[in-house]
Amino acid sequence: MKPVFTTDGLHPRDSFQRWHDVLDAQEANLDLQRVDDEPFMARVESSTVGALNILRMSQSALRTEFRKFGAWRHGREGMVTAAFKLSGTSSSLQDGREAVLSPGDLYILDKRPGVLTTSAGSQAISMDIPREYLERVLGPTQLYTALPARAELASTSLARTFFRELIRVGPGLSPASADRMASIGVDLIVASIAEQMAKEVPRPLHGTVVVQRAKAFVEANLADPTLDPPKLAAAVGVSLRRLQELFQERGQHISDWIWQRRLEAAAKRLADPGYVHLPIGTLAYGCGFASQAHFSRRFKACFGTAPTEYRHAALVSAR
Repeated sequence: MKPVFTTDGLHPRDSFQRWHDVLDAQEANLDLQRVDDEPFMARVESSTVGALNILRMSQSALRTEFRKFGAWRHGREGMVTAAFKLSGTSSSLQDGREAVLSPGDLYILDKRPGVLTTSAGSQAISMDIPREYLERVLGPTQLYTALPARAELASTSLARTFFRELIRVGPGLSPASADRMASIGVDLIVASIAEQMAKEVPRPLHGTVVVQRAKAFVEANLADPTLDPPKLAAAVGVSLRRLQELFQERGQHISDWIWQRRLEAAAKRLADPGYVHLPIGTLAYGCGFASQAHFSRRFKACFGTAPTEYRHAALVSAR
């Protein structure tokens, strides 16, 4: 990762003020308070993989109150911050929810008022991800800000390991591969938060959480041609009838949702230069369609044009 800022080499009496000044210059809109008398240190490193700007931040014990979270990221109002705690402990407070964060935990903070307090030796990696994507799958961010996906969850462990490796190999990826790996990483974050929500969200919201878990499972398994409503109900641990009721309460049908997400994923890939080498049939299979003919019929009914024509128009407009 490339260094962005460090207090190394600064006199101890100047380091905290320098950190404060740097954040002010980034228009971070933060209130920083020291919580111990030890020499202050801070370090920020950065790595870009596809659309993700991944930061690794180390700092001393500090209480940070913010109205806009996410210094170093101008023009990112449509984003939320996802972070993996690497060392030390922290506490986060947002949307009336408070959590103690331990090494390995994954957590979400939105760009709304909140507080993050870190211990000495604290380190985390963080990245901004689209709020719209999270909310489409998991619902409003108020449901899961400061709700950590714990380190012991298998999905969190997988996501954490993936990002460690992504940081390591990222510089060697082609632009198209970097975009795909970044997208996979975001899907893993969504799956982790969905699993934690199922464990901790109060019962009155259980139906909403079941639907969110179901949608997260769909996102992670779009390429599976056998994914259907019965298999989805089994995956989230409810009866098919109950899952159908929950979707219908929200004006949706399970099958329609699955096919719509497959079509949207296919459209995104057709417009992506990184997939231009893939034949239409191969791309269709990768989005869960059993045949190219079936894919073409559904795609034209949804978008009003054949997949080949859609790809050509999208790639021409991108030039």
